[in-house]
Amino acid sequence: MASEDSISSNPLLQNFEFPPFDIVDAHHVRPGIRALLQQLEAELEQLEKTVEPSWPKLVEPLEKIIDRLSVVWGMINHLKAVKDTPELRAAIEEVQPEKVKFQLRLGQSKSIYNAFKFVRESPDWKTLSEARQRLVEAQIKEAVLIGIALEDDKREEFNKIEQELEKLSHKFSENVLDATKKFEKLITDKIEIEGLPPSALGLFAQAAVSKGHENATADTGPWLITLDAPSYLPVMQHAKNRSLREEVYRAYLSRASSGDLDNTAIIDQILKLRLEKAKLLGYRNYAEVSMATKMATVEKADELLEKLRIASWDPAVQDLEDLKNFAKNQGAAEADSLTHWDITFWSERLRESKYDINEEELRPYFSLPKVMDALFGLAKTLFGIDVVPADGVAPVWNSDVRFYCVKDSSGNPIAYFYFDPYSRPSEKRDGAWMDEVFSRSRVMAQKGSSVRLPVAHMVCNQTPPVGDKPSLMTFREVETVFHEFGHALQHMLTKEDEGLVAGIRNIEWDAVELPSQFMENWCYHRDTLMSIAKHYQTGETLPENVYKKLLAARTFRAGSLSLRQLKFATVDLELHTKYTPGGTESIYDVDQRVSIKTQVIPPLPEDRFLCSFSHIFAGGYAAGYYSYKWAEVLSADAFSAFEDAGLDDIKAVKETGQRFRNTILALGGGKAPLQVFVEFRGREPSPEPLLRHNGLLAASA
Repeated sequence: MASEDSISSNPLLQNFEFPPFDIVDAHHVRPGIRALLQQLEAELEQLEKTVEPSWPKLVEPLEKIIDRLSVVWGMINHLKAVKDTPELRAAIEEVQPEKVKFQLRLGQSKSIYNAFKFVRESPDWKTLSEARQRLVEAQIKEAVLIGIALEDDKREEFNKIEQELEKLSHKFSENVLDATKKFEKLITDKIEIEGLPPSALGLFAQAAVSKGHENATADTGPWLITLDAPSYLPVMQHAKNRSLREEVYRAYLSRASSGDLDNTAIIDQILKLRLEKAKLLGYRNYAEVSMATKMATVEKADELLEKLRIASWDPAVQDLEDLKNFAKNQGAAEADSLTHWDITFWSERLRESKYDINEEELRPYFSLPKVMDALFGLAKTLFGIDVVPADGVAPVWNSDVRFYCVKDSSGNPIAYFYFDPYSRPSEKRDGAWMDEVFSRSRVMAQKGSSVRLPVAHMVCNQTPPVGDKPSLMTFREVETVFHEFGHALQHMLTKEDEGLVAGIRNIEWDAVELPSQFMENWCYHRDTLMSIAKHYQTGETLPENVYKKLLAARTFRAGSLSLRQLKFATVDLELHTKYTPGGTESIYDVDQRVSIKTQVIPPLPEDRFLCSFSHIFAGGYAAGYYSYKWAEVLSADAFSAFEDAGLDDIKAVKETGQRFRNTILALGGGKAPLQVFVEFRGREPSPEPLLRHNGLLAASA
């Protein structure tokens, strides 16, 4: 047992202004979470005894319980994602079932559920604000989806399923991380990596040094290739050595699909349990459960995916023809039989030739400090906010992490956020994400203030600084930072004070990507891009002709890139609607079947991409990957409001930006997203702006 002393000094249990990320360690997790759950259990029992269908006696005490758990669990879960250790993993794994058990107990509380139903059915219902009505309806719906209405034995079965699913998704993502880390290819002969740019060679040498080859340099090697994105992508784009590309591609594609790290059985079990859960709740399949909290229905999602697929197919077929012809003209032996490990390489060559753009030559124009300055400048223009460095105000988990304060036009702080930019393959999961630390809340305000301010994380995995050079980014990495900042803005600029529906909370999942994808559009806006693109050594601005080429290249291979996303979305829906776990068709058969209509080059028979498809097996996108496309329709249409107003008319841009801030960014989960969109745009969304931006409009006409 943990002693009273160790409990009282446990950083997870302190009242903190900002989480003590610098001192929380694996050994705090077991005693800290257990003591917290004990406290919350007592608070829940007290609430159930005293609950009344009123805000102070129902919602406020409930929010305190939900918030405390999400803040503390969020803290250790975040550390697992950015500073993973075997000890931290083991500790989280041990207490996780206890945490899930408490969440189920809370979500299935009959007295709380009945109190919410009473509020919903009372004559005072119409006097509640729209945000409060949404909050009540969300609580009732969540309770139903967490099994409140099930008989005791059914509820027990449901709870077992929830526990098992939580465990499986953690195991899935650990296997992906471990499999990604496991692959290392040491190269000593420079001929093998011909074509790779200096930035990649510098990164490979840095990786070799970290593995004990202390004399490794970019020029003389040795070079260590891993499956981490900043390492994997340059190999696929630039390595002239076709067999190296094949080896790295096959390794990437088969991650977590064999031996101790094989996710195949885990996927089958996840799908089986999700289907059982859906049936217990009275749904036909898991996709219907997923859609119960989204804007779309299964039919509407299918309809959109098919419409976009038809618009993308012929352009994608043409993309491949163009590549074959180009490779043939370059005298490539493989021109007539281009396959998966050739596409990225030859696309990059064709892009360089067609638009005379070399990704690597652009890097010096995109140094991280300049990119962030321009991003914050854009936020000031559009939304009237100032983002100022606040390093040292809050503890951080790594010395590379930056901390910022967001201020309104009067100079008052309205939010804070952390930014962790660089790839750290040994301890940090790949990808990029934004998450909440605190949500805005009236109930959780500290003494002396009327509201607790929102705090967010932004995490990326971009190329770290090499030697004395700053982090020099690819254009895609620039888009990623803009994307994650869009999510953060919706969390931070909310004006909603009801904590359970503030910021990104309670926003239908298929609308969540709207502000993030909206922000990406600004990377192509001339004034914005020119304010970013300054050479890190000379300060010279990106030449005008290069900007024009970047703009022209925006629709390069748009059909192929669109199909790729549509394939992910379609296979996700298929697995959660028509697939029968344990039936005659395997998960890989489903993948192959979907690919017939969504991949111009059929996947390899041994393709195992599903084994690392974390979005749907370890993230929140199960039967929801279509949300990216759904929200892309919304975001392209939202950006077209700025195009209609005139992108060069600064007054019109500011007015439209203010309207975007007051609707999409301010209303949070307190209003239905379709209503919020109509309030901003003046009409319902249309897919036309998306097809136009992607150069696919003619194909769909």
